[in-house]
Amino acid sequence: MKKVILDIFQKLSETYPDKSFGLEFWDGEKKIYGPGGEQFRIIIRSESSIKKILSGGSLAFGEEYMEGNIEAAGDIQSMLAMYKTWGSVAGRVSLGTAAKVLWHRFVTGFARQSGKNIRYHYDLGNDFYSLWLDPTMTYSCAYFKNDTDSLEAAQKNKYDHICRKLRLRPGDTLVDIGCGWGGMMFYAARNFGAKCTGYTLSQNQFDYVKKTAEKEGLADSVRVVLGDYRKTSGVYDKFVSIGMFEHVGKRHYGKFFDTVKKMLKPGGTGVLHTIGSEFGTPTDPWVEKYIFPGGFIPALSMIADPMTERSLLFYDIEDLRPHYGKTLDWWLTNFKDNAAAVEKTVTGRLRDQKGTARFMRMWQLYLDASSVSFKTGGNRLYQITFSNGIDTALPLTRDYIYNF
Repeated sequence: MKKVILDIFQKLSETYPDKSFGLEFWDGEKKIYGPGGEQFRIIIRSESSIKKILSGGSLAFGEEYMEGNIEAAGDIQSMLAMYKTWGSVAGRVSLGTAAKVLWHRFVTGFARQSGKNIRYHYDLGNDFYSLWLDPTMTYSCAYFKNDTDSLEAAQKNKYDHICRKLRLRPGDTLVDIGCGWGGMMFYAARNFGAKCTGYTLSQNQFDYVKKTAEKEGLADSVRVVLGDYRKTSGVYDKFVSIGMFEHVGKRHYGKFFDTVKKMLKPGGTGVLHTIGSEFGTPTDPWVEKYIFPGGFIPALSMIADPMTERSLLFYDIEDLRPHYGKTLDWWLTNFKDNAAAVEKTVTGRLRDQKGTARFMRMWQLYLDASSVSFKTGGNRLYQITFSNGIDTALPLTRDYIYNF
């Protein structure tokens, strides 16, 4: 078993001659590859872990990492950035699949299952998310105008950027599908005078938005509905969906855009903010089981085709890929900085210290891997601006976005 892993790492070293990394086994044997000090080290605690990985691929790798049977020290993202090569140098060895925990996050779209899947992830508790998200409680890609922007500033930048793309005006009605903790609606109501309606499947998010709207005197401007997007009602001037399309599922794209067509007035503007990939990508087994059950990450064409078929005409597409890598690094830093508080929150829910340790390793791997997927992998973050049919009032230039 050792020889197989040693051969894989030797091939990696030959592929990345400028990288320095180490491998350590359960019996103390160590091997260092490349020049200079180690950027990272993988520690394998037992021979059985190798056997599991070779037979169980990424699911086994993730589980062994969660259990502490495999550890990574140093620059974990540097290790994960090698994912494209692992599979090719390993040949038939499944270890190469392990690094694919980088870029698969997303959930299937059956109406009954959607609610269960959303609650599985988002109903971990508002207290849990508040410890590592920014004060706006935004769990989607931010927009950094400068490297010095704080996470909160960047999230507000994102909302402002979308409001400008929507050309929001006082009194406009805005529907937000998958509204999360309401950050977009609160920003649009406060700064642009919009009348907002949001839909969520998470009870925790519903309660948070409703309570916050009442507390801040925005109950007349921000309304939240606990329900599936397929059961929406009303017609709106503007449409937005931020970080929700990832949960729809490939087979339901048509139904999703049928719903958008129905709720957006003719000529009305919408913005779809969603993760995509270079190629359509099925979800990774480890991520499906432990992070986001089920799903599919679409290529841009898979989004554009059903939109065009329904005369949802896109006229601006922006890729915010580097912004998501920075966002995830902020979340990871916050998660680590508040690890003690996060552990306390999780322990109170799991009532098991071992389970808490597994959970902490799982989430840190997820955040690290996701960050790398946007920095060097195949993930993209698309903001697609479109209209329901032809928008005769569309400006000739993009000045309206940047000089509003």
